[in-house]
Amino acid sequence: MTSNLTSPLFLLDCGSFNYHDLDVVIPCLYFAMFPLALMLNGVASWVSLHLSSTSTFMVYLKNLLAADLLMTLTMPIVAASKLPTSSVGLRLFSCRYSGVIFYTCMYTSITLLGLISLDRFFKIVRPCGRLLGQNLVFGKVLSVSVWVALFGATALPTIILTNQGASNKTDASCMSMKSPAGVRLHTVVVVFMDVLFWAVSILVVVCYMCITNKVLQSFRNSGSENSQGKQKTKVRVFLVLVVFSVCFIPFHIMRIPRTIQQTNNVNGCSQVSINIAQKVTLWLSTVNICLDPLLYFFLCREFKEKLMGMLNRKGTPSQITSGTT
Repeated sequence: MTSNLTSPLFLLDCGSFNYHDLDVVIPCLYFAMFPLALMLNGVASWVSLHLSSTSTFMVYLKNLLAADLLMTLTMPIVAASKLPTSSVGLRLFSCRYSGVIFYTCMYTSITLLGLISLDRFFKIVRPCGRLLGQNLVFGKVLSVSVWVALFGATALPTIILTNQGASNKTDASCMSMKSPAGVRLHTVVVVFMDVLFWAVSILVVVCYMCITNKVLQSFRNSGSENSQGKQKTKVRVFLVLVVFSVCFIPFHIMRIPRTIQQTNNVNGCSQVSINIAQKVTLWLSTVNICLDPLLYFFLCREFKEKLMGMLNRKGTPSQITSGTT
């Protein structure tokens, strides 16, 4: 994570746009989002603790909740480090620890969203794939593997190689705090994460389109004229794809040119638009941690029933196990 709070771009005269205002507004947007994100993910985590992990779907869902909640907890430090008045020590802590965890959790969430879509694909479209794809032990091992792979291969090396410290307040960017090996690693990690994201994006789109086609085909084969059921299926798929696309695609379009700018130390008015777009699209990606819990409520019947049962306090709700979105 790079801070441009005191970078040369801040000193350039690039027209009427006030770069300083952006560096204040964006952190404020993070601070404003934090209470809502904490409440939604806190409630979602509370509900998930009362759902049995008896299916791969629920295993992936609980791991997704954990990633979103951990990402939420890092948000205040990340936001504070982006303020123009933040100390060098705070920026160093964010660059080395909280910012790294923030990004890694985001990609953990993206990967788990891909696994959830694949799980639904195996359940609805290719039942023959249940032997492995919906095996509970396999799901738990795969979830742990995602955490170990992303944190072990990207987060931990980044933390270790962000070891230079800021020489002065005017050069307190994350890139200046990395060793030469850390700068090279940063480029490799960004490319890897981008490839991972686009691979997961293709997987999510293909799986949900196949699921939609399968469900609509089942309606046709049964001779059902359940237009309401067909409409619900289309709306569910539409919501998942829109949330995923709007939150993550803009940021990943900007990620590669932003990394080229960082690693080559390119500055100038021609780069201002890249910096602005990167800051705004990163915040937009973070909005996903508020939308995920809402999707659980609207798309997962078991989650909704358990939440409503706990809120209504109508005795002890029956034990709810895993289900489909």
